[in-house]
Amino acid sequence: MKRVALLLVLTGCLVPRAAAQEEHIQVGVFADYFRAAQTDNNFAGVGARVSFMSYKLLKFEAQMSYDFNQAFTEGFTNTGTGSVTVSRSGMRVLHGEIGPKLDLGHGRIRPFVTVKAGGINFAFSNAPATVGTFFSSVDNLRRSNVSGVLYPGGGLEGHLGPIGLRLDVGDEIYFSSGAHHNLSMAFGPYLRF
Repeated sequence: MKRVALLLVLTGCLVPRAAAQEEHIQVGVFADYFRAAQTDNNFAGVGARVSFMSYKLLKFEAQMSYDFNQAFTEGFTNTGTGSVTVSRSGMRVLHGEIGPKLDLGHGRIRPFVTVKAGGINFAFSNAPATVGTFFSSVDNLRRSNVSGVLYPGGGLEGHLGPIGLRLDVGDEIYFSSGAHHNLSMAFGPYLRF
């Protein structure tokens, strides 16, 4: 009887560990780099993502990032007087995508590919880059100009236990009077559940 009880206790301790090896949810934050091809500017910001296992190696993922105020100089030359006017433009980018992510391997380090769709918003503001500014940007999306986005990309992720690191690289294509291709990269930690 003691052996059966010991076997049941060991089984109860080991079975959850075996089941925990399969992740069902990933939650992470990341540093974001976005290269806007139209203005030839680099943007940096932060973001968050969550993914749910759909089927074995297929996950369904959603992410949103906020690229801080990027000031760049614009110039204008008046041909009549020859005067040059230079001003600074505070530009921010808010983008979010959702779609499938396919893991291409097993183990601690594995490559993946993804295709996501969503929206991007370019805004001009002189307000400081704070959490409150982010929430007001999200709140104003219904009144703002939002363009559609297609994000094909891929990367590598690796983990030790429940904690991992992930690197994404892709082409964030937004559609506004045609398709505009932009380099997008993200790197950051995540937790596996």
